Amino acid sequence: MRSVGNKLMNEEVTSLPDAANVETSELNEEEEIEERQLLPNFGGLRLLYVVYAAFGLLLALTAAFVIYKPIKVLPRVRLAPGFILTNQDGETMNNEQFRGKLTLYNFTYTRCQPPECRQFDAIMKDVQEGLDSIETYGTPVELATITFDVAHDTPEVLRTYADEIGADTETWHFLTSDDPQQIRRVVGTGFQVYYKEKAPGEFEFIPTIILVDGWGIVRGIYNDRIYVADPERILSHLNVVASEAAFSKGANKLGYSAAHLFLCYAD
Repeated sequence: MRSVGNKLMNEEVTSLPDAANVETSELNEEEEIEERQLLPNFGGLRLLYVVYAAFGLLLALTAAFVIYKPIKVLPRVRLAPGFILTNQDGETMNNEQFRGKLTLYNFTYTRCQPPECRQFDAIMKDVQEGLDSIETYGTPVELATITFDVAHDTPEVLRTYADEIGADTETWHFLTSDDPQQIRRVVGTGFQVYYKEKAPGEFEFIPTIILVDGWGIVRGIYNDRIYVADPERILSHLNVVASEAAFSKGANKLGYSAAHLFLCYAD
């Protein structure tokens, strides 16, 4: 009987788990978990590398766009003013008649005679004569000269003056008003062109040409302070604005938006 009891006790002892072995196994499992936590997550790293690569590519493309300027634009300066004036034929004209066209405005008076009085009518004439040399993609180009000597520059005087300088009045309009305050609002306040009457029939002013696009937005100011009033430059800028009007559609619109965002302005 004693031998049987000893045998049963030995079997029970043998069947009990070894505490030391259990503890060792638990430690090994914990170490494996820690090692797995320390090992890199290669899927996450690949995603991170892709994000960094995309960001680097975007920076490189942006730098290339700014440096090489594959698309050039002119700045959108401000809205041009509205007006209702009278042309050289005594007809009423307003700013809406220039909607959808590129328009060059200049500001002077007919008694301003070079070289004593500097003005830009000769430059306007050179631009009008050079329009056939540029591509405007079907966008009409017109010119408008606004006088601030309204007491003298009647429609009849403007008609004579237009004939004297050889202007084609089909597309070059000479505008006046019988209200000097209206001219002040349009020229001085709206177009922000400085002029001042020093004596009756004699004005101090800054000769200026302003380019307005078909949406009525000022796109170029030529007065030797912002852009030099050069016929070739003005003709080139007309082409730039006409190109934007013609091609800034669909996917190209993003390119033109980027050109404005990164100030890719034409010289």
